[in-house]
Amino acid sequence: MTEQFRHPEKAHRPDSAPQPKKPDWIRVKAPTSEGYKETRDLMRSLSLTTVCEEAGCPNIGECWAKKHATMMIMGEVCTRACTFCNVTTGKPGALNPFEPTNVAQAVKTMALSHVVITSVDRDDLDDGGAGHFAATIEAIRQASPGTTIEVLTPDFLRKRDSWKIVADAKPDVFNHNLETVPGLYAEVRPGARYFESLRLLANVKERDPQTFTKSGIMVGLGERKQEVAQVMDDLRAADVDFLTIGQYLQPTPKHHAVAAFITPDEFREYQTMAYGKGFLMVSATPLTRSSYHAGEDFERLRAARAKSA
Repeated sequence: MTEQFRHPEKAHRPDSAPQPKKPDWIRVKAPTSEGYKETRDLMRSLSLTTVCEEAGCPNIGECWAKKHATMMIMGEVCTRACTFCNVTTGKPGALNPFEPTNVAQAVKTMALSHVVITSVDRDDLDDGGAGHFAATIEAIRQASPGTTIEVLTPDFLRKRDSWKIVADAKPDVFNHNLETVPGLYAEVRPGARYFESLRLLANVKERDPQTFTKSGIMVGLGERKQEVAQVMDDLRAADVDFLTIGQYLQPTPKHHAVAAFITPDEFREYQTMAYGKGFLMVSATPLTRSSYHAGEDFERLRAARAKSA
């Protein structure tokens, strides 16, 4: 993959422009089920944080009703200030040494067949939190050996080879999201570097070709279709297996504005395009998120690999 990129004309919607009206296909019901309450209570009892709550995921009602939750380790405070993200930015506290065990206990209690573990960025740590990821993977394997494990990691930027600690813990899926097209990184993901994120994914696959790799982007931030197509090509050059594409939703008025609500038909076009470029699995819908239906998607991903072998 090339590391040369010519910044396009600004494609995002100016902040002064009126906010597009949220369409019916993006609306979800407020969570009220007993399953949702039980999942919430379990997270509270084990002092666990979930990205479902911290990021204001629109699918929380559906997922928690099924007792599926995406654990967010290493605290609630992030060292980055991405303009799409609702997680608090600041100086994080010390790591909780009991957190890996508590996560494993939650996985066992919920009898999860597949779990997604993500985190805030921890640029303050020497290894970027890689060791904590590995400890959490090991704790889950001991407590619930039948559970498949997916990690959604930071980029470990400037942390030398810390990513190897996570890769060598052998998660079943190693996910790192590019989030958007490279031309919007300065505005949307200023603390990250597009080609460093691509290199991370390529390195993981090269280190262990049997590990499934995965990445995701949001659309509706002001990107162009040809830019999305280029991101797909870059990910396939890095031998990434699974792509997710979902609609960006503005968490608060202070965050990056929504430039457009992408229609379900356009998402289907993206899905068709991605499969045509060689991804084993693609999830592209307005409500798609990295961990949405992750367990079912993992089984389909595994079946797709077996079929292509």
